[in-house]
Amino acid sequence: MMRALSAAAPPAWHADPYTDALRSGRGPLFLRRSDGWLLPLEVERWCAEPDLADRTVLRRCRGAVLDIGCGPGRLVAALAAEGVAALGVDVSPEAVRRTRALGGSALCRSVFDRLPGEGRWDTALLLDGNVGIGGDPAALFARAAQLVAHGGLLLVEAAPYEIDERILVRIADARGATGSDFPWARLGTNALLACASPLGWRPAGRWTAAGRPFVALRRG
Repeated sequence: MMRALSAAAPPAWHADPYTDALRSGRGPLFLRRSDGWLLPLEVERWCAEPDLADRTVLRRCRGAVLDIGCGPGRLVAALAAEGVAALGVDVSPEAVRRTRALGGSALCRSVFDRLPGEGRWDTALLLDGNVGIGGDPAALFARAAQLVAHGGLLLVEAAPYEIDERILVRIADARGATGSDFPWARLGTNALLACASPLGWRPAGRWTAAGRPFVALRRG
């Protein structure tokens, strides 16, 4: 089901504890499910320089790059430093501020909002669990197909094990502070490919680096 293009950003990404973690560049920070299950979020890695696994993704980028859910902007800034046209989009104002402070370009918007260059991006990125945005991977892959040019690439990070899950979560820190509930999803590589294929994406490669699995999809 495709959602409206003017979707509002979940309050969780505007308020503490997520904003506090990005400001400090440190966790611990988690996605918390109602049953108490916790998924650690790698704030320190997101706020650092691109690591070796990130570099395997950056080397595969072609042309103009759209980073969907860019976070604090390490990938956008690295691409910009190499002279690559790159834009990050994120619903967190603090993430956008940090991206710009690093020298990257970023907009504070949902991927489901109107964006510059729709249908003309050569490469789009969905890393760091961002295939879960909105809790509806099919809607996200359909939206990405509107953004990427025919023949363009979508580089996606999968969960490090086979899973196909849609859940409600909230941001939580180690002190017990939490944000609002929002929908999220997690897909392993096989579930990711099965979801993307009917929406116009065909496999163009898969690899693992530092225990992180990645998939390259080509539109058309």
